[in-house]
Amino acid sequence: MQLRTYQVYIATNQNNTVLYTGVTNNLIRRMEEHKYKLYPKSFSARYNIVKLVWYENYTDIGEAIFREKQLKAGSRKKKLLLIEELNPEWKDFCEDLC
Repeated sequence: MQLRTYQVYIATNQNNTVLYTGVTNNLIRRMEEHKYKLYPKSFSARYNIVKLVWYENYTDIGEAIFREKQLKAGSRKKKLLLIEELNPEWKDFCEDLC
């Protein structure tokens, strides 16, 4: 049996001005949905969320959802610190993953 994984992630627009926090069980598919605006009326489509700048992996969906809620409830400053710690150049991780 293959272990299922979940990702909590932060994505942004090209200018790094808008942050989007989400959780998924397929990060590549989810980022493609953002980039190709599969849901045209969604927040991510309206604000052109196209860059994956931070993520964490989990094997328990409950833990992943808890972490997502924790990040969403936190300040923008805390999210920026997480991104800067892992990805100081704000590189798009999809270039390597997707």
